[in-house]
Amino acid sequence: MTRAVVFAYHNVGVRCLKVLLAQGIDVALVVTHEDNPNENIWFGSVRQVCEENGIPFITPSDPNTSEIETRIAALGADFLFSFYYRHMLKAPLLAAVSRGAYNMHGSLLPKYRGRVPINWAVIHGETETGATLHGMTEKPDNGAIVDQVAVPILPDDTAQEVFEKVTVAAELCLHRALPALIDGTALHRVQDLSQGAYFGGRKAEDGRIDWRQNARQIHNLVRAVTRPYPGAFSDLGAGRLVLWRTRVVADDCTGPLTGNIIHNNGRLEIHPHGGGTLQILDADFAGTSLPLGGDSDRRIALPSSDS
Repeated sequence: MTRAVVFAYHNVGVRCLKVLLAQGIDVALVVTHEDNPNENIWFGSVRQVCEENGIPFITPSDPNTSEIETRIAALGADFLFSFYYRHMLKAPLLAAVSRGAYNMHGSLLPKYRGRVPINWAVIHGETETGATLHGMTEKPDNGAIVDQVAVPILPDDTAQEVFEKVTVAAELCLHRALPALIDGTALHRVQDLSQGAYFGGRKAEDGRIDWRQNARQIHNLVRAVTRPYPGAFSDLGAGRLVLWRTRVVADDCTGPLTGNIIHNNGRLEIHPHGGGTLQILDADFAGTSLPLGGDSDRRIALPSSDS
């Protein structure tokens, strides 16, 4: 029986761990995370899957210790898998199994290597992303590709909606690739790293809106950081505006309304300095839900910078 050690977290971790179990892999140990009480835990629990299936698991703050390396090496596992585990794994862990270490990444590598690839893909207006199973090296997300599954990104998809698609893509990708990995026939395609780049993690402050951008760019930010993330925001004179859902009405129009929020036919519209028109579908202002209706002629001026 093929034996594996699994590092896993989040929905991709849950679904890919279940794929291993469904295909008869002996999961000797799972390494996962303790949930952060300060984080919005909107995703599934790898720990719960382990408890339900009687799988040993640990939740170290740092997996790269001699104690854990020795423990994993002693298991005699064939494979190490990493499914949305948040820590980098160093060389001794990658070498602690006999047949290779593999990671499931939430993009179509070599594009969007690094952190939060789905959010970055939405921010940049990509129309496609996916999941990639690849060999692990000490440098993140640059090992040879075993398989990929693509999914579309629709113009109004939020990051969470795309993540749900990528979770299914990851499950399909692993399910398809696993038999060839086990029997030793899996092909490994070296990445052309010049076709992509690394991206870093994001924090709440990165949701600040730059009104110098156009409507489409702002819309992409809104859907990339909307719930369950902290949201796209701007500090206006009377309070903080948080945009949760928008719709692009026009991409490139400019005129006397540019730089303002106005009422138009019972809807609130944003005319950013960068051009175009955004309709507000869901927003908070000064801590309360923003009324979207009305026919007032009042205008709210937008800042001319992102600060």
